[in-house]
Amino acid sequence: MTQRKIPTIMGTQHPDNANAPFWDASQQPFISAYRETNEAFENFSELNVDEYMWDWEGKHADAAVIDRLFSTEYDYFKDQQIGRDKFLTFRFPNIWEEKGYNLMQAMTAILSSEDFAHDLGFAQRPLFEAILPMAQRADQLLKMQVLFEKLANFKSVEFTRSDKNTPYIEIIPLFEDFDTQLHAPEILKEYLKLHEEHFGFRPKYMRVFLAGSDSALTAGFMSSITGNKLAIARLHEFAREENIEIYPISGTGSAIFRGGLSPHRIDRYVKEFPGVRTATVQSAFRYDFPIADVQKAIAELKEKLPNAEPLKISAADQQILAEVAEESAEFYAHTLDQLVPDMQPIFKAFPKRRDRRQHVGVLGYSRSVDGIELPRAINFTGAFYSIGVPPEFIGFGRALENLNADHLSAFVRNYPSMKEDFRELARFVNLDALEILKTQSAAWADVERDIMIVKDIFNLEIGPETREQQQHAEIALQVVQIKEGAPIAITALINRMAQLRHFLG
Repeated sequence: MTQRKIPTIMGTQHPDNANAPFWDASQQPFISAYRETNEAFENFSELNVDEYMWDWEGKHADAAVIDRLFSTEYDYFKDQQIGRDKFLTFRFPNIWEEKGYNLMQAMTAILSSEDFAHDLGFAQRPLFEAILPMAQRADQLLKMQVLFEKLANFKSVEFTRSDKNTPYIEIIPLFEDFDTQLHAPEILKEYLKLHEEHFGFRPKYMRVFLAGSDSALTAGFMSSITGNKLAIARLHEFAREENIEIYPISGTGSAIFRGGLSPHRIDRYVKEFPGVRTATVQSAFRYDFPIADVQKAIAELKEKLPNAEPLKISAADQQILAEVAEESAEFYAHTLDQLVPDMQPIFKAFPKRRDRRQHVGVLGYSRSVDGIELPRAINFTGAFYSIGVPPEFIGFGRALENLNADHLSAFVRNYPSMKEDFRELARFVNLDALEILKTQSAAWADVERDIMIVKDIFNLEIGPETREQQQHAEIALQVVQIKEGAPIAITALINRMAQLRHFLG
């Protein structure tokens, strides 16, 4: 085992919260970049998260975060030292996908934080690892380390000769699509070779980040959950084969479409993703439930995740599940292309929660597929819930019906919560809203078929059960009825529905 503490809980800046943060006296759900330093401290001190992700990808970030934390909360961090007890982990911009304006600023902030910590008498370097989003190849991981090495050496020679900076940073690859997640072991094997050639040693451990949102957005829920499971199982196999410690990080939101981690679904999460060693608790997890529930859930995750027996999937099932993911993605993509034009008014009215630059992700700069604009995964998810059509259903029913006996058996065996997940999702379906949507595009009939197939297979009750679900259904129908001409009203209705279901998207 590695000697450093491996964080179990990572708080992130994903803007999926319906409500205002517990620490915000103004009770505004929008969290500006200027308030994120305080957010990090409150998450450490009140929620006891181990790690907080500081996001430089596609958003504004404060380069002075360590200076501010140490200056304003010195007593706390003198005891709970960043880099030893608590962790602040930068997510770098990916210079192969967006302009690299932020990269040097982020790297310089890491170096200056080391200087500041040294001057304060802290023994531990506060920032020593960073996430590379949209990682595709081994050479990209090494490139980040080489750039950091060059910058650190330059700074040590030209600016801080008496206190040389550590010219090494650990890189956490973030694999965001099905193919890179499936082939993560091959990418890491090549990376270990390149790393040893350049630095003269092999890392003793690696943290590997698996996205749960963009993979669902681009390929559908069935493909996404299958890809995550395959990646977890294969990474642990790789760890045994290569004699290296691998600590998977799972990037999951509260919506089932985005992974389904909420304070009220801890057992489900541990059952579905055993072998994950760090869970992301995103904004909805932290701010859309009573704080006592959040604290209890975090404590439960800390108890259960580190020692959970890793997911094992046989070689035969791995092959089958890869085929399942590929086939299901075709159903999803074919239908999605036809739905997106109808969804544009909802996408455009979707409320904001963070300071963002233009999104860059697996969808590219234009946020489009086949020339059709797509939003971020959070906005996409929330928009479909807001019309009474949970996106988990899109393509899922037809793909499930299309599986042969062997494929169906393997999928059911490796997704034990499927029936319960869709029992919950069915409560947010509004068939009256879907009838209106069907008059706008024939593709909505395919979605209705998806819903009915799943309903029949699992004997589900479609429609609301609780008072909150009934309110949600009524508002969803309103949104569909007025979606072409009342953006301000739609935004208000989306906000209200988000509060009812405990996540924005």
